[in-house]
Amino acid sequence: MKPRLQTSLGQHLVLTPQLRQALHLLQLSALELEAEIATAVESNPLLDWQEDAPLQAPRQDDGASPGDEPRGSEPEAPERWEADESWYGGAGAGSGPGGDEDGDPTERLVQIESLREHLSWQLHLSHLSPRDRGIGEALIDAIDDDGYLRASFDDIAETLQPEIECGSAEILAVLRQIQRLDPAGVGARDLRECLRLQLDALPADAPGRELAGRIVDELIEDLPRIGPQGLAEALHCEPCHADTALQLLRSLDPRPGAQIGGVASDTYVAPDCAIERHQGVWKVALVGGPHSRLTIHRGYEGMIRHASEADAGYLRGRLQEARWLLKNVQARGETLLKVVRCLVRQQSGFLEFGPQALRPLTLREVAAEIGMHESTVSRAIARKYVHTPRGTLPLRQFFASGVGTDGGGQASSTAIQQMIRGLVDGENPRKPLSDARLAEALKAAGVAVARRTVTKYREAMNIPSSHDRVRLG
Repeated sequence: MKPRLQTSLGQHLVLTPQLRQALHLLQLSALELEAEIATAVESNPLLDWQEDAPLQAPRQDDGASPGDEPRGSEPEAPERWEADESWYGGAGAGSGPGGDEDGDPTERLVQIESLREHLSWQLHLSHLSPRDRGIGEALIDAIDDDGYLRASFDDIAETLQPEIECGSAEILAVLRQIQRLDPAGVGARDLRECLRLQLDALPADAPGRELAGRIVDELIEDLPRIGPQGLAEALHCEPCHADTALQLLRSLDPRPGAQIGGVASDTYVAPDCAIERHQGVWKVALVGGPHSRLTIHRGYEGMIRHASEADAGYLRGRLQEARWLLKNVQARGETLLKVVRCLVRQQSGFLEFGPQALRPLTLREVAAEIGMHESTVSRAIARKYVHTPRGTLPLRQFFASGVGTDGGGQASSTAIQQMIRGLVDGENPRKPLSDARLAEALKAAGVAVARRTVTKYREAMNIPSSHDRVRLG
């Protein structure tokens, strides 16, 4: 067959710098976003602060609205509540969206989320059997702070005995599910597997992905020796293609677990959104911050047409970067607003009555409702907080796994924990309820859970065992 040239028409998803920046900004917390923008303003003369702009963003939307309405419209909400000012007795009562009475939008973070909690929460939202979830919990316990699985499969199997008898093949199957959780690369057993997992999470048509995979599989140990110069020869490709693959590898995180739980317990968090009840209707608003005052420096923008060719080229490049940043910050807010509006519609009972009314909700359900991918929803809620009449809450608190009930419905794990808390608070202190009796009481209430599940929930709430709860006085 003779070589020949031909053209073809097709669609490919390319991970452009703009898309990479959008994904990066989406997963940042509010405080991390402000730091990122401050760095960009310092390095880009085309970015500036609009001094006369209000700090509080005016964007507001109806929490019950199913889509994007034009500004100023007031769609009819399917559910309404009577105004009751006494209901705002939680943290932040009497303050505006996103701030306290002193105008400080930050709130002290009492409890931080560890990597184990972050993974365990995702595990219980996945569609796994109780047996696989048990194996998954044991695997998560063996993952270190950097995100690597250091224990052997034999050690994992031993910790599961005698409740669960399983082999290496079954443990590996559950590990593959954990390795699909956020952050990408978690659950790897070595650096090679960690980088490969992060590459597999990228779009198939991402520039340099295939060559980067070959480097990880074949040359990762030899890379320090051959260097960038010998990389193209080893891969039998053009130097520019090898450089693209190398840049992609450098963008990966060799310690993915360090992304979670790195906030000190005495720091503050800034909510990204606020939920409040206005005239009986739940409203959602983006909380403004310094990023709401970000703008283009009109002085430098006007200099482009009068500058020399070299200076104009530099200014045009910085102007394009500034516009990308502004657009991606706006897209981040719009995505977050869609997710929070969906959470308000799904969990209005939680906002009204508290954790006992939290219904089972997964990332897949939210992604399907708003027309986004699960990974996008996961990034949107990562390290994000929302200011509500019940305090400043992490968005992940609006999600919960479900347990079947005798009535054919489902009860969330959070609601079951509240039921356990209520049973323990009302027990006879001289004869406290054992885990088995708590399970029987829940079953009588229509929620059938195993004793082991009750034990797990009780320990998660730091409730001592029945033996330690005995009080004779």
